[in-house]
Amino acid sequence: VQLVESGGGSVRSGESTRLSCIASGDINRRALMGWFRQAPGKEREGVASINRNGATLYAESVEGRFTISFDNAKNTFDLQMNSLKTEDTAMYYCAARSGSRLRLQAADYTYWGQGTQVTVSS
Repeated sequence: VQLVESGGGSVRSGESTRLSCIASGDINRRALMGWFRQAPGKEREGVASINRNGATLYAESVEGRFTISFDNAKNTFDLQMNSLKTEDTAMYYCAARSGSRLRLQAADYTYWGQGTQVTVSS
């Protein structure tokens, strides 16, 4: 399984941006997808998770601002980020694992993308 992120970049506080992750390989059995982020000097934290049934789970810090979605036909999943704050600045990673139970712990995920930087300035 390979995961490749795109999107991100530099935005101003209050603006929006969208991240995409293309999944390839034996992805059909990898039913759970997630987005994580890691700021310098901090641990990697879960942002959002989605399973093949469309159920979602969000970290409290992004609830109501971020939306995770999955396109089964294209094997892509996106993270729409609105009302961005400076504290959202981090390297963002997409991840995948088998199973359908939603989870936001990085240790629970098997496959990872290389990451894409999001920088939010005031």
